[in-house]
Amino acid sequence: MMDKLGDTDRKTRLEPLLAEGWTLDAQRDAISKQFEFRDFVDAFGWMTRAAIHAEKMNHHPEWSNVYKTVTVTLTTHDAGGLTENDVKLAQKMDALA
Repeated sequence: MMDKLGDTDRKTRLEPLLAEGWTLDAQRDAISKQFEFRDFVDAFGWMTRAAIHAEKMNHHPEWSNVYKTVTVTLTTHDAGGLTENDVKLAQKMDALA
């Protein structure tokens, strides 16, 4: 099990993600982002590529897809909040988009 991000790590690790459009849900200790693609095929293709990375990390997002929009929420349920795994998966998702 991973440890939750501490105060210092939270600031340094989350700030760049927030600058890229991720939002913090303090009530859930989670981050969320809405990704927009050209069409459904692009959105679904991105989800497939992201799913492969998530599976390799054994860290699975909460997400939904409506046509060309994918909404993602990341938190580490076992740790009860945000961990380094959430940061790494968010960075990977941004890179894939």
